[in-house]
Amino acid sequence: MVSAWTSGVGAQLAGPGAVTILHGTTFALAAANGDMDGTRPHGFFFRDTRFISGWRLRINGKDMEPLVGTAIEPYKAMFVGRVAGSSLENESHVLVERHRSLNGGLKERIVIHNYSKAEFAATIFLEVAADFADLFDVKAGIRRSTNGSLSHTGHGGLEFTGTVGGHRLAVGIRDEHAMPSAGGLEYDMVLAPQGEWSTEVVVDPSIDGQGPGDDAPMGQAAGAVDLPAMRQQAWKERVPTAEIQDRGVGEALQTGRGDLGSLRIFDPEDEERVVVAAGAPWFMALFGRDSLLASFLSLSVDPSLALGTIQTLAERQGRETNPPTEEEPGKILHEVRMGSSPSKELGGTGAYFGSVDSTPLFVTMAGEMTRWGVGGQTLERLMPSMDKALGWIERTTAKDPHGFLTYQRSTPTGLANQGWKDSWDGVTFADGSIAEAPLALCEVQGYVYTAYLARALIAQQSNDTTLMLKYAAKAQRLKEAFNEKFWLSDRGYLALAIDGDQRQVDSCASNMGHSLWSGIVDSALAPQVAKALMTRDMFTGWGVRTLSSKMKAYNPASYHNGSVWPHDNALIAGGLMRYGFVEESQRIATALMQAAGFLNGRLPELFCGLDRGSHPVPVPYPTSCSPQAWAAAAPMHLLRIMLRFDPVLTEGKLFIDPVLPAEWGEVHLRNISVGKDKINITANGTRFRIEGAPAGLEVVHGLRGPLADMLDVTAARP
Repeated sequence: MVSAWTSGVGAQLAGPGAVTILHGTTFALAAANGDMDGTRPHGFFFRDTRFISGWRLRINGKDMEPLVGTAIEPYKAMFVGRVAGSSLENESHVLVERHRSLNGGLKERIVIHNYSKAEFAATIFLEVAADFADLFDVKAGIRRSTNGSLSHTGHGGLEFTGTVGGHRLAVGIRDEHAMPSAGGLEYDMVLAPQGEWSTEVVVDPSIDGQGPGDDAPMGQAAGAVDLPAMRQQAWKERVPTAEIQDRGVGEALQTGRGDLGSLRIFDPEDEERVVVAAGAPWFMALFGRDSLLASFLSLSVDPSLALGTIQTLAERQGRETNPPTEEEPGKILHEVRMGSSPSKELGGTGAYFGSVDSTPLFVTMAGEMTRWGVGGQTLERLMPSMDKALGWIERTTAKDPHGFLTYQRSTPTGLANQGWKDSWDGVTFADGSIAEAPLALCEVQGYVYTAYLARALIAQQSNDTTLMLKYAAKAQRLKEAFNEKFWLSDRGYLALAIDGDQRQVDSCASNMGHSLWSGIVDSALAPQVAKALMTRDMFTGWGVRTLSSKMKAYNPASYHNGSVWPHDNALIAGGLMRYGFVEESQRIATALMQAAGFLNGRLPELFCGLDRGSHPVPVPYPTSCSPQAWAAAAPMHLLRIMLRFDPVLTEGKLFIDPVLPAEWGEVHLRNISVGKDKINITANGTRFRIEGAPAGLEVVHGLRGPLADMLDVTAARP
């Protein structure tokens, strides 16, 4: 079992009321009173390394009793409390505020109010520790010794330094009002009645002399201190706004939009190129599958996220065969880490390629972007990477007798499962036994199918008939083999996978909903697949489970074997809508929006797959990432599905045919990007109005057909 890519223990051990803030490659996780405990997965992190492991505020030797701790912006938190003690009558008049922000490094402004009629004297001690621990170790609860040292740098400062993995790490803690002492900063103060005292502590981390300011341009006019606020404000002004009669739907969309903006990582060489991190706090890094799917789900909000993700993944595409990292020529990576001491699960480097679906999704998404207006030199620069990715797919599928894309790890420490359900027990038979690699997952074959169609359509656009026919034929052969080999005629659903002995992995799982999304399922089989997804053993009332409750491996509180994942459901809803199952798609969309309403408007990475009938409130999964990119983007995609909104700018068309749930009421969307233009949409039920459509764009009141039908194969043949 490789804990780096499973649920782990991090979020659970962080404790109740834990608060996370994030910006770029930094994040901070603290207890409800603002303290950070090194025995928990708390701390201030930069480039996947924990720089601050201990951060404890004591006033006259006593901890702060929490009243409220909350992130007021993705990069900013406020903690309010009072000095704890046995006699509240004597001490409750002292109120403590901690205003924490990430802006280059970490800044914390401490404010103490004396609401008493008497003078208040205090010694304040901020206990500070640094362990330079790797993020994976922190998440797993592993304590390792480091070559760290502490030095006092005179009045107002401390510095911790260490050497990890051959890199020099340092973190400075500065406050001109403080006196450094053993393990922290000390202050003495006397507060007059109704008086106030404040100070500000600054934390500056660096690896080999590089700090957060080197990760992205900080701007000349405003300076680093304003950068997070500037970026968040620019994001809010750039992306669409939504006014919806249903308050719960509106809140889910607004929260998701803000969360997605907070999960962006900026290219240090190009401020305009942005990628989507997978999720906070443990996956603030570029992932292949996760970032691609998150950017797909958020296309209606900001297509540039998808483009930046694709471009960055193209630059990091596999070049050589390296078994420890599972790199192969043309392959798209699983994840990138920037820590000073990359874990052994990453092959001792900062990149790991153990993903079977990142590569076909890369090609699929590049093709999708052409329909959103990407062409010209941008597309030309991506084409070599697309063809290298297809080369890897073709070489790998050639090893399978049916042309399926399979996976099997090349290192004992790598991921045993390399699809999106990548926990060690994520792929099981109906009897609960573990399916062993090599495995061909049902959803992955759909991704390969759409990758072939994407390349065929681009070839058709460039009048390359030979290449178009080649990939159109590959897609058709794969579809035929898929429906023959994956169909379980006695069960009425698709097998989860095919193993190396050509056995059907017969679990009823949500993966087949992705197969609907890709369009690889035969129309004759789709009604049975839709029925299987919406039966009581799969649909909880809050969403579709990852695994049927009738399966022996079912556990509603597991990571992948019975839980509900919003992104999974968003793709399933899209697949159902694609095949005309409008009511079923609406049920999923409505259920997820209602679930968000019980979770403060924020859909988490996953929640427990318990029945709504017996659990009228969705039950959180304890180690779920939140915010998490593809969960944050799910409400936006669900709205797009209900609008049946599909630009096909390669043909100068915009398809729209809304089927909004009646309870959502009227929807007003402003500032939606369609190519280089912005449009507004007003819709209610099946009615709609579009404003701002540019000249030359044909608005089609109807559905976009399948990608395969967009290929003019008959006309191309002599």
